[in-house]
Amino acid sequence: MQPSDLKQKIQQLLGDPKYRPSRASELIGKLKIPPERRGEVKKILSQLINEGKIVQIKKDRLVLPAEADLVSGRLQMNERGFGFVIPDEPKAGDIYISAENIGVAMHGDLVVCRLNRGRREKPGVAPRRDGRIIRILKRANTTIVGTLQKTNLFYHVIPDEPRIIQDIYVTPPGKGEKEVKANVGDKVVVKLEPWESRHVNPEGHIIEVLGRPNDPHIDIISIIRKHHLPTSFPQEVLDEAAAFSPEVPAADIAGREDLRDQLVFTIDPEDARDFDDAISGDARPGGGWRLGVHIADVSHYVQPGTALDREARLRGNSVYLPDRVLPMLPEKLSNGLCSLNPNVARLTKSVFFEIDAQGNVESFRFAETVIHSRYRLSYPEALRHLQGKGGSEIAEKLQELWRLASLLRRNRFAAGSLDLEFPEIKVICDEQGRAVRIEKREYDISHQFIEEFMLLANEAVAASTQRDELPSLYRVHEDPDPEKLNDYRDFVMTYGYKAGDLSQRRELQSLIKQYQGSPEEYVLKLNLLKSLKRAAYEEHPKGHYGLAKENYTHFTSPIRRYADLVVHRVVASNLREKKRAPYSMAEL
Repeated sequence: MQPSDLKQKIQQLLGDPKYRPSRASELIGKLKIPPERRGEVKKILSQLINEGKIVQIKKDRLVLPAEADLVSGRLQMNERGFGFVIPDEPKAGDIYISAENIGVAMHGDLVVCRLNRGRREKPGVAPRRDGRIIRILKRANTTIVGTLQKTNLFYHVIPDEPRIIQDIYVTPPGKGEKEVKANVGDKVVVKLEPWESRHVNPEGHIIEVLGRPNDPHIDIISIIRKHHLPTSFPQEVLDEAAAFSPEVPAADIAGREDLRDQLVFTIDPEDARDFDDAISGDARPGGGWRLGVHIADVSHYVQPGTALDREARLRGNSVYLPDRVLPMLPEKLSNGLCSLNPNVARLTKSVFFEIDAQGNVESFRFAETVIHSRYRLSYPEALRHLQGKGGSEIAEKLQELWRLASLLRRNRFAAGSLDLEFPEIKVICDEQGRAVRIEKREYDISHQFIEEFMLLANEAVAASTQRDELPSLYRVHEDPDPEKLNDYRDFVMTYGYKAGDLSQRRELQSLIKQYQGSPEEYVLKLNLLKSLKRAAYEEHPKGHYGLAKENYTHFTSPIRRYADLVVHRVVASNLREKKRAPYSMAEL
């Protein structure tokens, strides 16, 4: 039994209605663990306690937190001094923490809070759970980015993050053994000391001076340090990437469907350098279409257990900043071997669809393929082809497939999907990292063209893993909280719009159409997104509210999202060894 499976088994045992609080030794006996693995189980129990998944009560007995009126979760502070604990179990609801009950916890910390009992509920006011933080399981930050200031008596750093409400006291710059030299007004990084009393400010020492407030790129550098974003790759990761041939060898192509003679193309932003996805397809003579969606086969290069895989998992995603990209994979892969660049052979995983004249999917299949992209189009170029009269090979192909994409889009909204897209706001920086202008990039039919085919591929992958009962990741967007929708309704009506019962999907669709194209569309859609639940990755498909999909996952961006890479491995394993999964449910 793997450690992840053992963790799950322990939690299941503690959640059994027949379970009675037991010490670790008694619990090991109930689990029937062989003697040689008991040390391992004790370590797992310690991990679960440290993570807040289980708690110790009197006489060292172990229970789930809920049995002791305890809740573990992430502290989300408000600038005014109070906060909320966001439970690990989202359905449990947030817990209000007043300023006097926060103790020495800080924004983002993983904490345990004890629920207050016996509060009298006010008539007409929805009941609210509140509590007191009793333990900090893990600090969110060991360092803080901020600005160095000085009063008559003290030097202190004002955090860039406004939800860290305490200033950090530091020893005079350059005077202490640990201090580096800094000047008042400098942007600095502070390493925090243990903070044990809420009656005094937290303390720390300056470990890095980022620069003056007006220095080139200072804002971006501050963001990178604040969020602990890695800016370089370990040497062993670079060495693994460098070991790959710059061209795809014949041995890697063997056994794959060869699509190099087909018209395959990509559509991406003008400044994109990593191309995850490509399209091919034709209208069928008797009506309907054949469609191919081809996604970079990152899983061929990034194998489980390698340094590349460990680093990609640690990063989780590529990060796109106004003046740079911090990629999930080294450039040799992200912009090279894995990127579907034009006029070179590239390995892909493909989804092939047969679609009828009404836009209904008749069948789909998966294959490991090799492609040779013929056209690398930007969105503006694709838009010109779509709006023109054709004539060129690529223009005619785009217009032929747009008839399919527009039909898929129409069917999706007829099924209840919400139009939550709005123009992208792009900050353009000069060579000094200073913002020089802001561009509004419209979400036009060239974007819709690609979106519909990516949605179709993601849905097909989710349907297949669910059908074959393979442990996999799903992108879940649960139904919204009716109370939050009511609040949103009241907000929208202040702009003069009519709104019915927004818990009815058709009413919400109607409202979105009302304000589409208006000056306030951006604000209203942004507030709608805040009123809906956040989409999350889960190991069970629970549907996607915004897209009105029963099963949905992320498959189409494995260069920049680790979750997609996980799903690619599931698809690859199923193609080669039918219904054999590379991950257990507990590992996901």
